[in-house]
Amino acid sequence: MHPIYNTKMNESIIDELSARVKALSAKTEQEIEDLRVRLLGKKGEITKLFEEFRTVPAEQKRLFGQRLNVLKNEALQQLNALRESLSAGDSAASGEDLTMPGDAMPLGSRHPISITREEILSIYKKFGYSVAEGPEIEDDWHVFGALNFPPEHPARDMQDTFFINNQTDNNILLRTHTSSIQVRTMEKGQLPIRVVCPGRVFRNEAISARAHCIFHQVEGLYIDKNVSFADLKQAVLLFAQEMFGPDTQIRLRPSYFPFTEPSAEVDVSCNICKGKGCNICKGTGWLEIMGCGMVDPNVLEANGIDSKVYSGFAFGMGVERIAMLKWQVKDLREYFENDVRFLQEFATVV
Repeated sequence: MHPIYNTKMNESIIDELSARVKALSAKTEQEIEDLRVRLLGKKGEITKLFEEFRTVPAEQKRLFGQRLNVLKNEALQQLNALRESLSAGDSAASGEDLTMPGDAMPLGSRHPISITREEILSIYKKFGYSVAEGPEIEDDWHVFGALNFPPEHPARDMQDTFFINNQTDNNILLRTHTSSIQVRTMEKGQLPIRVVCPGRVFRNEAISARAHCIFHQVEGLYIDKNVSFADLKQAVLLFAQEMFGPDTQIRLRPSYFPFTEPSAEVDVSCNICKGKGCNICKGTGWLEIMGCGMVDPNVLEANGIDSKVYSGFAFGMGVERIAMLKWQVKDLREYFENDVRFLQEFATVV
C-alpha cells in the first residue's frame, strides 16, 4: 500500500467534510465565494482529496472515487442553494420577483436604403450578375478619363465634384458615380463581364428634399460578343417588373452620357396610379428610374477591350430614387437624419 494513503483516515475526512458541507451558511455573495475557494479552489480541501486519488490502491479506487464525486456534487449543490436563497432574500427585500422574465428589448430595423440596395442586388444576382465594389476615394482617370471625359470636356460640369487637396497629386477626388468600379473591372481584362456595382457617391450639391451631397448608386455593366440594344432593353424591363410588379411597363427616352452611345433615360409606369396620373408621377403616369446605354467604343478601347470584337451595355440608378418610388418617401433628407420614428416604419419590411 502506498505510504500516503490511509483508508480509514481518508474516509473519516470525507465524512467530516460531508457534514460540514451540509451545514454551510453564508449571508453575502463574498462569503459564498470564500466557501467555494476553501472547498473547491486550486488548494481547496476537496481538491486535495482528488489529488490523493492517484495514491489509492487499484482495488479501492472505484469506491473512493464515487465518494469523492458525491462529496463534490454535495458542495456544488449547497453553494448554489445558498446563492438562490440569498437572491430570493434580496428579491423579497426589494419587492421585486427576480425570477420573472425581463422586459422585451425593442428591436431595431434595417435602414430603408440597405433594404432597397439588397433587393436590387438580389434581382441582378438572379440574372447572373456578380457584385463588384471599389474605393470611394478615387483618381481622375477612373472617374472621368477612362469613361470618355476629356480634360476640358463640358460633360465634366454635369457633376460638381469634391476634389481632395493633395500635395503630391491634384487628381484625387471623391467618386461621383460607381462607374469607376466598372473601369476597374474592365481593367482586369477578364471577359465576358457581367457585374453590378453598388456604393456611396458624392457630389457638391445643395441639400434639399430632392437632392443631397451624398447618395447611393447601383450601376451595372455587361460586355460580351454580339451584345445589342435589344439585350439592354430586355434587362431593364425584367428588372422593372421584378422590382415594381409584373404589370410594370417601361419607356426609353433618348439622352446623353459621355460613356454610352446611344444613351437613354428609363421610365416605368407609375405603380401608384397605374398610369392614370397622380401627384407622385406629376400627372404623367411615368416615373424615371435610371439611365442606360450601349458602352461607347472609346471606353472599351481606353480600358484595353477590342471594340471590334466586344460590345456591351451599362445602366445606373440611384438607390434613394428607387426607395422613394417604392415607399413614396418624398424627402431625401429623411434617409440621412436617422430619426428613429422614421426608421421604425421599416421594422416589418423583410
